[in-house]
Amino acid sequence: MFRKADFLLLGVALGLALFGLAMIASVSVYQSYLLTERFVASGAWDAATNPNSFYLWRSFRHMLVALAALSCTSIIPYRVWGKLARILFLMNLGLLVLLFIPGLGNDFGSARSWLQIGFLSLQPSEFLKLTLVFYLSVWLQKKESLIATFREGFIPFVILLCLSTFLVAVQPDLGSFLVFTVVASVMFFVAGGSISHLFLGGAVAALLGLPIILNKEYVRNRFTVFFHILRNPDSLTCREGICFQIYQALLAVGSGGIFGVGYGKSIQKFGYLPEVQADTIFAAMAEELGFFRILIVLGLYGIFVYRGLKVARNAPDRFGLLLATGLTTGIAFQALLNIGVNLSLFPITGITLPFISYGGSSLVATMAAVGVILNISMHSSQEGVAVQRKERKEQLLSLRRFIHD
Repeated sequence: MFRKADFLLLGVALGLALFGLAMIASVSVYQSYLLTERFVASGAWDAATNPNSFYLWRSFRHMLVALAALSCTSIIPYRVWGKLARILFLMNLGLLVLLFIPGLGNDFGSARSWLQIGFLSLQPSEFLKLTLVFYLSVWLQKKESLIATFREGFIPFVILLCLSTFLVAVQPDLGSFLVFTVVASVMFFVAGGSISHLFLGGAVAALLGLPIILNKEYVRNRFTVFFHILRNPDSLTCREGICFQIYQALLAVGSGGIFGVGYGKSIQKFGYLPEVQADTIFAAMAEELGFFRILIVLGLYGIFVYRGLKVARNAPDRFGLLLATGLTTGIAFQALLNIGVNLSLFPITGITLPFISYGGSSLVATMAAVGVILNISMHSSQEGVAVQRKERKEQLLSLRRFIHD
């Protein structure tokens, strides 16, 4: 069975993850030093502690857990996730509810997104990117003949999506909210949903979710920054105020030029780029590696998405098709969103770059998703070719519905 696995997809995922570890080792030196000095000053750590490797060693431990998750999900038959989808989805929603209980939920930055249980800290919304796809794959499979109808397909889909994203919106976590909405919409369309229903559903989600998210002043400021840069890109007042982060990211990207300043030689990582090891790591990468090397990284993401969608197309059943499509789309859109933010093509969302950014929950959830896609590829066979032909016919029918609508 392992001979049928998509080893190119696995190799790209592992390559990006190891590359991320190397980049964290480079760009997090200054932030690690500041954090270590603060711990030493408070007496929590010994003065002999290496001051420059905090985030590197934490990332290394995250990597070990993520590889274990990848191994498990690649071995477990993917149909098992269909049987466990409802309970996992409800448990994940329960974890999101716990975020709002004093003493359990932690504010990191501005959003209340981290759950602290003893020494363990995790971000439930990262795992919702898995469990929501599991549950939607089961639900859309069961609704196969009714998904294109308004009453039996569209209305229940919108209700399910709103219930899933409400707890993320009130944190507020704009990035995850957008990822969930896009992933669910793509899965709905692939399952046979009407394109007009799709746009209507997106409008409903925006009308219900964005007012909740924009209720926070710092989120409104992010949109203010985005539109201000579009209108007044040379404003010195903005550069030194609320626009500081995005201007520093653009400065880092521009400083890299064609070939970069060299690995480990970033200037912007020394206190200029906030969360340089996480949200803005792409900008620091562009500064150190330059345009040509960044193209290689983007090419690896492109290969991963292509192979993931190929696994979906050759899946032996409809559940596998929807599952691989949803997981691949989630990783692809999250990467696109993070890169867009660093290039000032989208307002700041606070979302990580898959495989590369610092973050245990993000890396574990992403590698677990890769394992599930890998397991689906192991089950692809001649049966998958027949299913592929059937899906092509369904896509043609969807296209005809779009033309008629």
